[in-house]
Amino acid sequence: MKSTTVLNSGQKDRILLLGCGFVADLYARSLKTFPNIEVAGVFDIDAARRAAFCSHWGYPQCDSFAALLAAAPGALVVNLTNPHAHFDTSKACLEAGHPVYSEKPLATAFDDARALHDLAEAKGLVLASAPCSALGEAAQTLGHALRAGTVGTPRAIYAELDDGFIPQAAYHKWVSESGAPWPFEDEFRVGCTLEHAGYYLTWLMSWFGSVRTVVAASAETIPDKEGNGPFAPDLSVAILYFENGPVTRLTCSITAPHDHTIRVVGDKGVLSCKAAWDNAAKVRFARRLTVRRRLMEHPWPKRIKLPQPTHPKVERWGAAAMNFALGPAEVLQAAREHRPPRMTNAMALHLTEVTLAIQNAGETTGAQRMTTTCDPVEPMPWAK
Repeated sequence: MKSTTVLNSGQKDRILLLGCGFVADLYARSLKTFPNIEVAGVFDIDAARRAAFCSHWGYPQCDSFAALLAAAPGALVVNLTNPHAHFDTSKACLEAGHPVYSEKPLATAFDDARALHDLAEAKGLVLASAPCSALGEAAQTLGHALRAGTVGTPRAIYAELDDGFIPQAAYHKWVSESGAPWPFEDEFRVGCTLEHAGYYLTWLMSWFGSVRTVVAASAETIPDKEGNGPFAPDLSVAILYFENGPVTRLTCSITAPHDHTIRVVGDKGVLSCKAAWDNAAKVRFARRLTVRRRLMEHPWPKRIKLPQPTHPKVERWGAAAMNFALGPAEVLQAAREHRPPRMTNAMALHLTEVTLAIQNAGETTGAQRMTTTCDPVEPMPWAK
């Protein structure tokens, strides 16, 4: 079934925000770049947090979850709750007839994610999942270069999402714009793979479509993190076999030195980008050459740029220079154009299955055959 959504028929697209934690401020800052999107209501179970967030951004508060769902019937709900609440809250939104754009992960258990997907399909509703950086300039530029044959045939991809030795970071000082503390305990329980693997998985899936097989290992390398466990693995390494793409190695950790580089190795050289969380990160191509008898990539890579303007940018806040509203905006644009969104229900489910396969691999799981699929994503109009 093609996913459709019923949205407000006024001049502005209306959305509802569920959850006012740390990431909500990143969405609010990003939404300011889309003046055609109106926040029609906000709810969080923490009344003080809700009041502080809504006061800071000038958003209308709802005093209950039910009031939020009634504030704008059929409006897109952006689910920014705690990951362990995603299943119950998204299910309630879908049952009430609301399409959903969920922060990652779609659910913390694959059976729950599939149940959400099946419910959305049965109701003809959108169930999209963050992250949306695959719609951003850096990912779209890389995709454009791949389609143009800049690198030749891509043979292998190395993608790193290592964040440094986070347990020793000053994370108690990390506070959002409206005063929400970084939820370190929840981050450690959910795990860096569920939180971060999607940033490059969505890029890869947007270019190549489905992952056929995951061969991964994961481990908790720092068992004495602050807070109450149990904690998730804090390091994972995966080899991804795509149905129609190159073999990819993906690493996630909060132990290894900070490195967010992706490198596409092809017959002609290497395409690279060093910042998954920066929509405007530079994409470079280093052609391969031989100097005397030494084979090497060119020491001064060429900058790859798109020929036309792309999308609204946001200023850096903390580690991210990312427009978090690109995903919800694309879902709303698709509804106006009476087409499925680029970030489909199938992609949300497949992303969840692949991510959980990596996170839960442990020491002995071995090869895992995926049971879901998704198609590559149509490039943004300005990236074709």
